[in-house]
Amino acid sequence: MAGKRAFYAALFLVLLVSVTFATPTETLLNALKELCRGLRTLVPVAAMLMVLLASVIYATGQMMGAETRARANVWATSALTGALIGILISVIAPAVLGVIANGSTIDCNS
Repeated sequence: MAGKRAFYAALFLVLLVSVTFATPTETLLNALKELCRGLRTLVPVAAMLMVLLASVIYATGQMMGAETRARANVWATSALTGALIGILISVIAPAVLGVIANGSTIDCNS
């Protein structure tokens, strides 16, 4: 078991060192820019739709029986949680993609 852990630790260190000293190519930077732009445009729209869906589920559940109402509350809470996570992803994405690009600036707006 200890040998397996040492192997994985060494593998992790090799990957970490290779990523640290890697220089991103123009193709990678363009791909990261497009990914960031897609995240910044698609995810907030999906989050808004999830908020609307959560409100419809909650309102519909209030007209049903006790068991269905409880399930609707759980579903609506899950949808709201997903929307909040989506907004966090769209806010944090440029910083994370900048780290992946080895400190290069990723401009998501252009």
